[in-house]
Amino acid sequence: MPGKLWLVPTPIGNLEDITLRALRVLKEVDLILAEDTRTSGRLLHHYEISTSTRAYHLNNEHAVLASLIARLQSGEHLALITDAGSPGISDPGFLLVRECWRNAIDVEALPGATALIPAITASGFPCNKFVFEGFLPPKKGRTKRIQTLLEEDRTVILYESPHRLVKLLEELDAAVGSGRREIAVAHELTKHFAFIKRGAPAELLNYFRETPPKGEFVVLLAPANGKLERDESPPEC
Repeated sequence: MPGKLWLVPTPIGNLEDITLRALRVLKEVDLILAEDTRTSGRLLHHYEISTSTRAYHLNNEHAVLASLIARLQSGEHLALITDAGSPGISDPGFLLVRECWRNAIDVEALPGATALIPAITASGFPCNKFVFEGFLPPKKGRTKRIQTLLEEDRTVILYESPHRLVKLLEELDAAVGSGRREIAVAHELTKHFAFIKRGAPAELLNYFRETPPKGEFVVLLAPANGKLERDESPPEC
């Protein structure tokens, strides 16, 4: 009988943000696939988890895919974790999950930490409807994609690295022009120096030019219709 692949979210900054069920699964599986075994090793050591680990990341996922499917087919249970957050969300996971479905191997995803949900719920932007874009393309098609997203009538959520944040704010400021468009930037959520700043692109651009960005960022674009209130009867966030 085949085993099961478990998708296990890990904390995005605060080690306490992991569920009891996630800890149990990590202790019980035969192998933990980790994006970076050194990074995940600190989490596993903190919770006294001695399960064997193996590297699984964007640079080797194609090469090791067949061997992992073989282990699952033989009855082993595997857990997939990333450096932080939920596997598959701007992180490795999709390829392995798709192959499990093709081979009739059970996949179970546990709920848990991810940066986009606390960012949007704390931003004050509408969260009954939103678009998660992840990381924008670094070059080809970037400008056109930004313009398309600025036309969205739903809140847009982006991920951005510290060395590209100022560039993104410059691009948003140029695309908005003289019009008013509010954005929010969430920094290092759940960590000691976490904060969310909200305002026009030019305002946030001035701040981050004076305060060089460090760490990871979530950038949120308010809906194009300028409506920052909820609909009359939206579903709960």
